[in-house]
Amino acid sequence: MTDTERLRNLIREIPDFPRPGVGFKDITPLLADPVAFSTVVDLIVVHFGRGNIDKVCGIEARGFIVAAPVAYHCGAGFVPIRKAGKLPSESESEPYVLEYGEEILEIHRDGVLPGERVLIVDDVLATGGTAAAAVELVTRLGGKIEGVGCVIELEDLGGRSKLDGVEFFSLLRM
Repeated sequence: MTDTERLRNLIREIPDFPRPGVGFKDITPLLADPVAFSTVVDLIVVHFGRGNIDKVCGIEARGFIVAAPVAYHCGAGFVPIRKAGKLPSESESEPYVLEYGEEILEIHRDGVLPGERVLIVDDVLATGGTAAAAVELVTRLGGKIEGVGCVIELEDLGGRSKLDGVEFFSLLRM
């Protein structure tokens, strides 16, 4: 069994969550498996390269889980990108649309410094709104986007098209 097959077998789909008609991709079984979890982190780090990243931004909430160890292995800092009202210091905000609603993402204004090389990490790329909003926030702060890395890409939702010009990497396409 390949790494990809092993990882895919650890993703469970929860129908009609968080809303009717949405098939939620639950990565918690993958995260609970130490070999699978370390494989995910290692593959993202290898793709973008150690020493090439200054900051790794993780998107709330499951993106945090993957982004923090990626940052550690890249020798980079970790910066959270959160939903509105969750950050305690001055922040920039960006509205976005996702497959089942609208939200606002925020990042601390001092989270990324001009010229820093930034990798954005999340669990799933669906319609691309969340990732595109994160790219906009980092760019607004002067960060240089090195790429966006995700565990899963939901190809049928076309989210990659919202990341035009940004290197995108996913471990699983579903």
